[in-house]
Amino acid sequence: MAEQENPTNPTNPAIALLEKLTTRQKLGVGLGVVALFALIAVSWIWGQSPEYRVLYSNLSDRDGGAIIASLQQMNIPYKFAEGGGALLVAANQVHEARLKLASQGLPKGGNVGFELMENQKFGITQFAEQINYQRALEGELARSVESIGSVATARVHLAIPKPSVFIKEQQKPSASVVLTLQNGRFLDPAQVSAIVHLISSSVPEMPAKSVTVVDQSGTLLSAIHDGNEGLDAKQLKYVQQIEQSYNQRIETLLTPMLGATNMRAQVSVDIDFSRSEQTSESFKPNQNPNDGSVRSKQSSESMNGSGLNASGVPGALSNQPPAPATAPIVAQGASAAAGTGTISNMQKESTINYEVDRTIRHTVLPVGSIKRLTIAVVVNGNRKGVDAKGKPINKPLTDAEKDQINNLIKDAVGFDQARGDSLNVQIAPFTDVKDASDEIPFWKQRDVIELAKELAKYGLIAGVMLYVVFRVIKPAVDTLVAAQNQTGGFTAEEEEAAAKLAAEANYTPVVPSYEQSLQTARQIAMQEPKIVASVIKEWVNGNG
Repeated sequence: MAEQENPTNPTNPAIALLEKLTTRQKLGVGLGVVALFALIAVSWIWGQSPEYRVLYSNLSDRDGGAIIASLQQMNIPYKFAEGGGALLVAANQVHEARLKLASQGLPKGGNVGFELMENQKFGITQFAEQINYQRALEGELARSVESIGSVATARVHLAIPKPSVFIKEQQKPSASVVLTLQNGRFLDPAQVSAIVHLISSSVPEMPAKSVTVVDQSGTLLSAIHDGNEGLDAKQLKYVQQIEQSYNQRIETLLTPMLGATNMRAQVSVDIDFSRSEQTSESFKPNQNPNDGSVRSKQSSESMNGSGLNASGVPGALSNQPPAPATAPIVAQGASAAAGTGTISNMQKESTINYEVDRTIRHTVLPVGSIKRLTIAVVVNGNRKGVDAKGKPINKPLTDAEKDQINNLIKDAVGFDQARGDSLNVQIAPFTDVKDASDEIPFWKQRDVIELAKELAKYGLIAGVMLYVVFRVIKPAVDTLVAAQNQTGGFTAEEEEAAAKLAAEANYTPVVPSYEQSLQTARQIAMQEPKIVASVIKEWVNGNG
């Protein structure tokens, strides 16, 4: 059975070639091979390194230490960023790590809430119980304020006086809030006002003016929410929205005509935020009495005379209905004698009162009505165009186009000259107009730059590997080949190995037959192809 090739055998050609090198050459070859494998390992690790994202930021030292210990127990790799202010983990493990840490109650934070009331000691005094309640309320309020995106941390201090049965000695509670804002962030007046009302609404009988808000630099923030010093945040935002709406209207109309880079528009709006009410009462002339509505009617009648006394025979006959009237046939004297009497004076009065036509009008004027518009538009006087031959030229505005622009602007914003609106359109050459050709070049775009960085990273790795191969390993191999060529034949070890192989193949000095020689050559070629190749090379060189 053929003997297997042993790499440690000194007859191995690779070992023999290495033994011919000097110590310096051997050291160079070894370092080159080690550097190549190290470079391959670093490249693989670099390519497989995960993307890290922020797990938590602005942690206290206590919470940071507890979180790091938990991450080490869960075998989650982590690293720091922003000078230790942020804790990063692999992007695909952020949510999992947060859920696992939340199950452990991390991060705990520096504030304690109403969970402080769950561990009350037996026999606690009323004073201590009140202090714990106040601490819990302060912690809950601080947590609520910290939920705002611009706030990193918050501390709330409550001053709650003792209740008193005397009305004159009763005092209102107050609060102080210290905020630590995120880097580069700030609170607008509306957010400060929201924090003030949040604190005042959480404590009974606490007025909003008794809440003081201060940031980490010592700036008093709660003073800017006072609405007596001009427009508040909502009014300013409303003015900005109105101005932006008018600007957008003008740009939408003029952009198809002039181009987006050939005009600029600004609208200033004067808005009346005063709140007023009016009540008026008006009376119209009297209407026709026949058509008017009667409110009341009163009539009276009076008569004076000497007659009008009762007459006739008492009894049933005098109660009969009167007879039909007939012409008098008795003289006045006879009537008087008969006792009918006379009327010397008669007076009648009648009073009719009609409803008065009156109108009462109560008007509440709207808040935020526009008092005046001031519009300023600048149009590029050197617009670029093309002539009949297609050559670029400057295309100035004509008078008809100027009038058209003025009319369009007036119709777009609802121009009212009686209200005092003003419009100013100026034609001036622009010096900072950028054409479409002046856009960001392809090689300066962000995506292209990121792709170039990735390609440069892998190109650098490939360059270093090629340098190690062609500048370190290849010269060493060339040195080995040159040393083999300079020997000019077999070494003593190679000859001894060939003789041993021949003995194993039952090789005898007796001249064998052709078939035996061919069979022996095949066996030697199968067992030691390198030696056979060397023999053939010697034959070709003419040394055989």
